[in-house]
Amino acid sequence: MKVRENLEVIQNQIADACNKAGRNPEEIKIIAVTKYVSPERAQEAIDAGVIHLGENRDEGLLDKIGQIEDRPVWHFIGTLQTRKVKNIIEHVTYIHSLDRLSLAKEINKRSDSKVRCLIQVNASGEESKHGLKPDDVIGFVQELKQFSNIEISGLMTMAPLTEDEQLIRDCFRTMKRLQADIQSRKLEFAPCNELSMGMSNDFQIAVEEGSTMVRIGTALVGNESEVH
Repeated sequence: MKVRENLEVIQNQIADACNKAGRNPEEIKIIAVTKYVSPERAQEAIDAGVIHLGENRDEGLLDKIGQIEDRPVWHFIGTLQTRKVKNIIEHVTYIHSLDRLSLAKEINKRSDSKVRCLIQVNASGEESKHGLKPDDVIGFVQELKQFSNIEISGLMTMAPLTEDEQLIRDCFRTMKRLQADIQSRKLEFAPCNELSMGMSNDFQIAVEEGSTMVRIGTALVGNESEVH
């Protein structure tokens, strides 16, 4: 299917989820995850009206930046190695995978202005996933005050890949509680207005539970993995 048609379906699904939760669909940013598609397909997403694009690897990001005519809002959503920060820092608006002080130090050093960062949280407790334990998030936020070029814009997580909807909801609710805790502290460097949670298989649940950013690859732009 064309990206425009996929986008319309997703927007309708988000509207339904917002209606259930008493939310405004305009609160939700749709991030097209372009890791497994060509620059041409990413351009098609932009032409369809997608503003936000997300990449998992620095090579993929730089490749697409070099070939896409427009200037979307770029999100780096994959695990970020400290040594790769210098490659992406001037190109991205959001980094979704801040999970350690060494990475924060490098981001702060390499940037000339505030970088919007989301703290990656392993809300499901799965060993295969990156991110801080929920109990460690508040302490980590407080340590980040020292970095003048970092704004804690929000939190990011990935729910377990399961048919158990309650498990998914519990994961997202943990994130919402953490966000509320951080916001209650009224930290100037950590407004924490964003919750990046929900992907192709669970974004409707995520929206119902308070997500403001959904990261959608397969359902929106598809998968052309043979391209890479």
